[in-house]
Amino acid sequence: MVITALLTGRGNNTLKDKNVSLVCGRPLLYYPAIAAKKSKYIKEFYVSSDNDNILTTAHKFGYSKILRPPELSKPESPHIDAITHALEFIYRKNRIKPGILIVLLANSATIKAEWIDESIDIILKDSDVSAVVPVNLDLDHHPYRAKKIGKESFLDVFFNFGDEQISTNRQDLEPSYFLCHNFWVLNVSKSIYSKEGQAPWRFMGTKIKPLVVEKCFDVHDIEDIELSEKWVKRNWVYE
Repeated sequence: MVITALLTGRGNNTLKDKNVSLVCGRPLLYYPAIAAKKSKYIKEFYVSSDNDNILTTAHKFGYSKILRPPELSKPESPHIDAITHALEFIYRKNRIKPGILIVLLANSATIKAEWIDESIDIILKDSDVSAVVPVNLDLDHHPYRAKKIGKESFLDVFFNFGDEQISTNRQDLEPSYFLCHNFWVLNVSKSIYSKEGQAPWRFMGTKIKPLVVEKCFDVHDIEDIELSEKWVKRNWVYE
């Protein structure tokens, strides 16, 4: 089975050049790029972007360039379109599509090579698994505790609880997990090309296994850069 890493990042962001912003003296995308390079499984490495700086920087770390067209690089462009575009590029080049695709998000430094390999191991042991994604436990933002602004600007619930009594104590609620958005490991035939998928990330398929890790995050603003530096100083062990 061909196991391939795909680093994704676009240039049009609210925080200018965030994917190549320096974190502990290195470009942000260095961290997902090198974590995948340290995997014992991954042999092919690609980067998809509309931005030459991102492409050139990732290429220095051993990633083959995939120039993403402008129509797939807008803020509202679905991530799956960039993924399928990259898979088509890889197929044209190699005449074979990856069996497992590791999608690396260029704006997250909170990643470890062992997390990637643990996720790949899960799919290698069970081919029915459509995807493995890192998640972290978060009861503070439990969906049952979330509100939306409804009619006449009053707060309203997202769910119809009926007569069910919902505890206001977070520890009484069923544990809730949130995707980390640092990387996704996709069993290509069971996820991207399946006809069904779990909303909202339907390209992950229906049989998604969690890899429960410490809290991770992606970078959206300068405060996230600072948090990333703190995480790297505590956790980064690769050169």
